[in-house]
Amino acid sequence: MTSAYTPLGVELMVTGENAGTWGTKTNTNLSIIEQISGGYISQAIAGSGTTGFSKTDGGTGSVVATRVIEFTGALTGSRIVTFPVLTENFYLIKNTTTNAETLQLKAASGSGATVTWATDDKGWKLVYFDGVSTNTGVYDVGFGDGDVTLTGTQTLTNKTLTSPKIGTNILDTGGNELINITATGSAVNEFTIANAATGNAPTLSATGETNVGINIKPKGTGETVFGTGAAAATLTTSGAHDLVLDTNSGTNSGSITITDAADGAISLTPNGLGRVTLGAGSIQNLVEKATVSATAATGTINYDVITQAVLYYTSAAAGNFTLNIRGDGSNALNAIMATGQSISIVFAVTCTGTPYYNSAVTIDGSAITPEWQGGAAPTAGNANSVDIYTYTIFKTGDATFTAFASQTQFA
Repeated sequence: MTSAYTPLGVELMVTGENAGTWGTKTNTNLSIIEQISGGYISQAIAGSGTTGFSKTDGGTGSVVATRVIEFTGALTGSRIVTFPVLTENFYLIKNTTTNAETLQLKAASGSGATVTWATDDKGWKLVYFDGVSTNTGVYDVGFGDGDVTLTGTQTLTNKTLTSPKIGTNILDTGGNELINITATGSAVNEFTIANAATGNAPTLSATGETNVGINIKPKGTGETVFGTGAAAATLTTSGAHDLVLDTNSGTNSGSITITDAADGAISLTPNGLGRVTLGAGSIQNLVEKATVSATAATGTINYDVITQAVLYYTSAAAGNFTLNIRGDGSNALNAIMATGQSISIVFAVTCTGTPYYNSAVTIDGSAITPEWQGGAAPTAGNANSVDIYTYTIFKTGDATFTAFASQTQFA
């Protein structure tokens, strides 16, 4: 009997055959096995179309009997490389051909599975030939350049990452910074992002402790911008809650409160002695704060402009009175007004049979002589009437005021 050969070219010698050459043939077989186990070959496959490789029975150097194969050369079109049917082996194969052409690996005949390198794929693949008779299949077992390694650069598609740890940033496809990440030791608060079904908005939430804010921090003098740029932007609350705007978390800050309610109010609340300043726009309606008190006018009456714009005494005046106009019990009018500003107030005084009147005016306790409408100060009130005193005060300098006053009878 003559020797037989395996699909990879190893000679299977018959007992009693090859006298005197057994040692040489055995050494060749061992070399083939070594080549199959870890040998390397660089094989040029320049050109296009189909090129095939076959085993070398009883000889070394066969491509199909080499573990690591590197295909080289300039491709001029799609290239197909075939291995013999019945080949059962796995290979580490690298495509280092040039030009943007596909490279396909398949069996020499049959319709078994194939493996293809894309036009831009110039990397490694671990492939397996199953050796099925007449229909040998070739399979990419998935350990190529596209696999995730500790130092490699790979694109992940349709992968699920559970609690990945990200270093300092996330880059865009151009390698530029997209998101920078700063770690905080022992952090307990974080963002939670939730998508949404049709008709609902996705949510960016602060989670962690019970009450956690979200900080949006522009750089330098940058702005925080809302809206699409193509339509009006709306800033609203989640649910039936008031919207409050302030600065520095409310420290030394006034506030604007939009009340969530039918006929809800909008409150502008300055901090301390701050003012609400309106520009050149128009005001459609304005409600002033009024104090109505069952008090009889007499003696010195402190009019606190911080407390109200209108003061109404409903009890009959008990004597002539001095009106002292001030900020309030803790703040002088001089302290809350700047030079060049004015303020107007109203004092409604009820008179019965005796027509008492405003006989003197002081500001912050210092006497002032108003300019009265009609050219003369009143010398009496109006019996059985309500006298309306109106005062417009201009601050013309430090602790210096000019007042214009009028008395009008209502009965």
